Amino acid sequence: MSREGNLEAPTRHPLDWLNPDFYNEESMLGELERIFDICHGCRRCVSLCGSFPTLFDLVDESPTLEVDGVAKADYWKVVDQCFMCDLCYMTKCPYTPPHEWNLDFPHTMLRAKAIKFKKGEVGKAEQFLASTDTHGSLAGIPIVVQAANAVTNAKPMRSVMEKVLGVDKDAWLPELATTKFRSEAKDQTTAPVVDGERTPGKVAIYATCYVNYNEPGIGHDLLKILSHNDIPYVIVEKEQCCGMPKLELGDLDAVAKSKDANIPVLAKYAQEGYAILSAVPSCTLMFKQELPLMFPDDADTQAVKVAMWDPFEYFMARKRDGLLKLEFPKPLGNISYQIPCHGRVQNIGRKTEEMLKLIPETALNTIERCSGHAGTYGVKKQHHQMAMKIGKPVVKAMATMKDGSAPDFISSDCPLGGHHIAQGFEVSGVVVPTLAHPLTLVRTAYGLAA
Repeated sequence: MSREGNLEAPTRHPLDWLNPDFYNEESMLGELERIFDICHGCRRCVSLCGSFPTLFDLVDESPTLEVDGVAKADYWKVVDQCFMCDLCYMTKCPYTPPHEWNLDFPHTMLRAKAIKFKKGEVGKAEQFLASTDTHGSLAGIPIVVQAANAVTNAKPMRSVMEKVLGVDKDAWLPELATTKFRSEAKDQTTAPVVDGERTPGKVAIYATCYVNYNEPGIGHDLLKILSHNDIPYVIVEKEQCCGMPKLELGDLDAVAKSKDANIPVLAKYAQEGYAILSAVPSCTLMFKQELPLMFPDDADTQAVKVAMWDPFEYFMARKRDGLLKLEFPKPLGNISYQIPCHGRVQNIGRKTEEMLKLIPETALNTIERCSGHAGTYGVKKQHHQMAMKIGKPVVKAMATMKDGSAPDFISSDCPLGGHHIAQGFEVSGVVVPTLAHPLTLVRTAYGLAA
């Protein structure tokens, strides 16, 4: 007799993506039917994203009121609403392994997306949106940057982008940086290496596409915090996109190419005893979870997994080692902070919250719910309104501190999620507090100049 639910921590099985049966559509649809039937009988995940309400509506409107009454062709409506946040697996589902029902909703969705991609059913526009290194290559080029940013902000051109690229004309889009992070960031190796019990005493920075091409200030804030704490660092010699945008499309061959470019470089730093820091949770998660699950037998990939840190995970471990400076001369007032999904899935705890709570005369309102942005999902015409709807409860919760006062800052470890939340404030007609990344807030609290 099967157990009712799983009381043990969920475990992930390697992704069997090199097995030819992985791309067998009939086999995949059979697994979807099995999983959908379990989900229909449980329904704990209904509030997480659009996939589950879509599924349950299909079941409730079917002639049998069961999954067997739903047309297989309609399964793709559920797949298209999944943006791979992993929260159902990590926080809600009682039937994940080691439960005998072995339910892995996100990776089954990924399998379906991979089949869709292999069939050529993912458009060129979607593929372009997921090619961050391609459009990011324009960053730092004089005149070109200004022209590209003008297009991003011009309503007539946004209407054209909506028709050609499927980018919703009302969705917030990041601007290109006038100077790339990697063009200005310099190694700082003069401070002595002081290893702690839990932490390496030297850091290698994986810049990420977003920090490098769009908001280099986030990366520079991280460097200033490291310098202030006498932690030597180097910028990773070279890097490409982590592969997360391609993973979300199901383009696993492109993910493998990114891995082949990044892992040999990062493995060298891991082997030399560096902590590798990435300031974007999705990128950090890619190296901590998705690539290790795709390449479980690759020693270098597994070494990078061990060496990869979220910045605040590293700082809080550094604090436990007695090696973090705790004097914050500048209070920050009221902060409403959102923990992004890909931060929660790392299973590191509320490390950003822990550090922000160290700042004197600073009140923190922490929200643990999806912003709705989810990579390229939130900017696409077919999903933008759903993304805004998913984010509404977050905006409502962040608009008021526990004592009823308004926040001075709103913040999220995910830069894209933070801007999506700020747009939610604007759409709701609420005054938008200052949006600042947690690294920017900590740099400010340390009294360090921008």
